[in-house]
Amino acid sequence: MKPVEDCVIGIVGLGLMGGAIAMALRKSGAAPAGRLMACDTSAETLALALESGVIDRGFESPEKMIPCCDLVFLCLNPSTLIRFWNQWMPAFKPGTLITDIAGIKGPIVEALEHNLRGDLDFIPGHPMAGSEKGGFANAAACGFTGKNYILTPLARNRPENLEFIRNLIYRMGFGRITETSPASHDRKIAFTSQLCHVIAAALIDCEPDTEITRFGGGSFEDLTRIAMLNAPMWTELFIGNKQELLKRIGQFEGSLEALKTLIASEAAGELESRLAAVRDRRMKMNG
Repeated sequence: MKPVEDCVIGIVGLGLMGGAIAMALRKSGAAPAGRLMACDTSAETLALALESGVIDRGFESPEKMIPCCDLVFLCLNPSTLIRFWNQWMPAFKPGTLITDIAGIKGPIVEALEHNLRGDLDFIPGHPMAGSEKGGFANAAACGFTGKNYILTPLARNRPENLEFIRNLIYRMGFGRITETSPASHDRKIAFTSQLCHVIAAALIDCEPDTEITRFGGGSFEDLTRIAMLNAPMWTELFIGNKQELLKRIGQFEGSLEALKTLIASEAAGELESRLAAVRDRRMKMNG
């Protein structure tokens, strides 16, 4: 792979994450003027990105962009990504390096790998960053500095391309890269991301009083910020990873029931011990 500064980079899907990636590439110098393109169905979004200098060329259809690119970021919801791949995979030029940002990896890898051309290299990825406010207009607020990035490399990935992607991720500002299998990713992300969104949604769903925030002191706001979610995307993620997510919901329900029982029985000593153990475990997770 040639130096990233000499690559033509394409971003498919210029929403919150696609826009944030474009901005990070531009800010870091990894995508100098003239080398960053994007494809999006929204002409308004493309116009805004062009006007602000985030991208150099914009396309409402990928047919003219894809054959020009050395590196492509697929910033699409899982089902849209799979449809895009099935339609446009023949359009990539030989040697193109492709990565994605989808929040589930098993179904994506299964769908894309089975018909992946031998002259292309697809490295699945998942930046652990985002915002409750979606769309390109909010991309500037989606900072990457110090955040986690997960890669689920394929056995067929070329070592030099993996190293290229690792270096680019750090250059965009991410602080730590974890490499794992698609199955391990989906199992753990069901806990750290999807379960959290389910809990936040359930908290809001169970309380009809929209004025209750007058009684908030920060805890409620911190716990429920992510309930302002992208409903179509999170519906896909929940159902696409339902087996792992349902296990995590059951795990959470068990802990919630145990705390409920201790409170109901006024078992102060046991409750205090359990809460202290929770505190200690959370402190150990900080690293």
